[in-house]
Amino acid sequence: MTREKAPTGRCLCGGVSFTATGPLRDVINCHCHRCRRWTGHHMAATSSALADIRLAGEELLAWYSPDEHAAYGFCRECGSSLFWRAADEPERWSICAGTLDPPTHLTTTEAWWVSEAGDYHTRPALPERQTE
Repeated sequence: MTREKAPTGRCLCGGVSFTATGPLRDVINCHCHRCRRWTGHHMAATSSALADIRLAGEELLAWYSPDEHAAYGFCRECGSSLFWRAADEPERWSICAGTLDPPTHLTTTEAWWVSEAGDYHTRPALPERQTE
């Protein structure tokens, strides 16, 4: 599908905004305990090559690294969950799908770490992974 314009997104307060100039991966829902606690539910995320992400308000972007393998990016002003990055793939960032301005033209295609999903959540019929 050809897009008319590059996807854009932002945090709740608008302090951090971004444009993704390259292709985005379809959305994956991650139900791991960290993503659940960080987002308040599961993380629905797409991803982009870091070289294709243009940030504005980068001075408000903060990172939390629970260990040496991953980091979570958020707005230090409003606290919005924005990005996730893996230490073993520094050239790509996951982008929280809910931060994208509609229409996204994306589809949710898979669910990960479903064994850790909240017991209140009925999962849609998607291919599932217990772990990576």
